[in-house]
Amino acid sequence: MVSIPLPTKWLELISDPYAILGTSVNADEQTIIQRYRTLAKSLHPDYLIKNKNPERELAAEIFTKLINPAYEQLKDKTRRYNKLAGLNLAARNIDQQLIDKQIMLSEEMKQASPKAAEFLYEQAITSYAQSQYKFFSESFQITYNLNLLNLFYLYLLQEPSLNKSEHQAEETTELTFKSPYTETPRSNGLPYYALRHYERANEYVKQKNWTLAVMELRCAIKLETNNSKYYALLGVVHLQQGFPGMAKVYIRQALKLDPQQPLAIEYAAKLNLGIKADPKSMAKAISIAALLSNFLSGKRS
Repeated sequence: MVSIPLPTKWLELISDPYAILGTSVNADEQTIIQRYRTLAKSLHPDYLIKNKNPERELAAEIFTKLINPAYEQLKDKTRRYNKLAGLNLAARNIDQQLIDKQIMLSEEMKQASPKAAEFLYEQAITSYAQSQYKFFSESFQITYNLNLLNLFYLYLLQEPSLNKSEHQAEETTELTFKSPYTETPRSNGLPYYALRHYERANEYVKQKNWTLAVMELRCAIKLETNNSKYYALLGVVHLQQGFPGMAKVYIRQALKLDPQQPLAIEYAAKLNLGIKADPKSMAKAISIAALLSNFLSGKRS
């Protein structure tokens, strides 16, 4: 079989392996595996020969140089989270004019509630993926649009007030999260996605990557506003960053939502917030804090 070199523009897309595979950035490991198997079957040389596809050489190049490397990046949990971190950073500098021109749903997603925006995003990904490698003359443009859609979605999730000063945060009595959406975030239907952000935040805590942990926790809170453990961990992360004022704000909010939140109780004592708890709650708090301490020190069970 004659090898056909892929254009440089194709190879540049490997920076977004989710786009290459045609999956959502929220895709879990099983979804990624299933998508890879589907592509492996449809792009296999025997399948293409059977269906008399004249572009089987191009298909082989795409599979070998793009799809396989993309899958290698996403099947490993740590590499997957690191890749997502890079996409989050890239999303900060997204070209809004380009997005509005290329992504038909951009305005609808901007104006939608988090739940509706999530639905629009997932539906758009599914739609693109169905035709992504059906006609190779269109594959690059579809994959490119998938990349833009991923970046735009991550951009919408990012909290615009990350640089709020510690002094301002400490004086805040009610926590409010500025949202790019027009409606107040609701927890109904969103805990799954919020939990994914929380899990990624825990991975970044293990790596002592506080900035990305903050980003993921803010995304979790935006999607599920009444989960005390998200606020508690965010308070702990801010304390690790050297921002005790902000840490106090989030620990207080965690305790407001759940006065018995173990991690918040433990760190309320460290921050001298004067929180009292019964012995059972304190024992549980100390146990959880010990686990977190192992994460921060790099110890693994």
